Amino acid sequence: MLGRRRRLAILAEGCFTALEAKTAVGVLRYRGDEVAAVIDSTRAGRTADSCVGSGGETPVVANLEEAAARGADSLLIGIAPQGGALPEVWRERVRGSLERGWDVISGLHAFLGDDPELAAAARQGGGRIHDLRRPPEARRVATGRAARVAPLVVLTVGSDCNVGKMTTALEIERELVKRSVHATFVATGQTGIMIADRGVAVDAVPADFVAGAAESLVLEAAGAGADVVLVEGQGALHHPGYSGVTLALMHGVCPRALVLCHHQGRDRIRVSEERDSGPRIPALAELRLAYEAAASWVSPASVVAASLNTLGLDGAAARSACEAAERELGVPATDPVRFGAARLADAIEEGACG
Repeated sequence: MLGRRRRLAILAEGCFTALEAKTAVGVLRYRGDEVAAVIDSTRAGRTADSCVGSGGETPVVANLEEAAARGADSLLIGIAPQGGALPEVWRERVRGSLERGWDVISGLHAFLGDDPELAAAARQGGGRIHDLRRPPEARRVATGRAARVAPLVVLTVGSDCNVGKMTTALEIERELVKRSVHATFVATGQTGIMIADRGVAVDAVPADFVAGAAESLVLEAAGAGADVVLVEGQGALHHPGYSGVTLALMHGVCPRALVLCHHQGRDRIRVSEERDSGPRIPALAELRLAYEAAASWVSPASVVAASLNTLGLDGAAARSACEAAERELGVPATDPVRFGAARLADAIEEGACG
């Protein structure tokens, strides 16, 4: 990860759950062979799989010393909280990691490298702070160039934040690569960058240049010879706080195909820790119309498949939910983590050949 193979200690103190520790879960699922331990003293003694359903037997430990004993040599911040600040109770662990000479990998909005105390600890210990959300220095305005690239550009879009847009894109990429399709995952958020070792966290880019940054990522992937470019979606078009980044991303990458993602059973958009406080999530068919309409303002796109996150449902209920979504939308629908991404990849391949 980030230039060398690591043994990561993932810091998720007090919040190592599937919904709270999204970054930790993504790294465990797709870079799990580089994780030595997860730090959460409230769940110490358990395994990652028992806490979040990913990571297998990776141990959950109480502190840095136990993580070091498991071979850890870098600390990764495992959450992406609203506001993006470092929880103050975590500061001692971050400083302690730097004093040990460990690198610290962070996707927070607050740049740890700009913190005088932590920067001094890094200099003293010889470690490095990687602030993955730092935007690129170049600021480009989108011009619609992504609409003219040869590969099929696919964007995952959602009914809300944290519904599986990154996971869906990665699972489709994995399935297409198995089929010898040159598919490329484009990371647009901090967790995706940790997994792919490249990308831009578009929600940290000034508003006028989000679409331009996204466009550049697509042009780069197309120039490298990809047949399918799978762009990680962000936010949600109906979210009162994050709709701006969603729309800018859509108009920057100019997708021809959209995969609609939804967390089955969630009926309200999450705008705060109070889960039922946000606007009601529209029906899937209404979401489809909204996304296709918004895309068409710059470049036409169609929803070609739906991806459901069925966490919390038993197998029969999950299959029933996927079947219902398929009937409602008239496109393939599945949970790619639970049932595999083959049907989603079929829809993408059909679009690439069409």
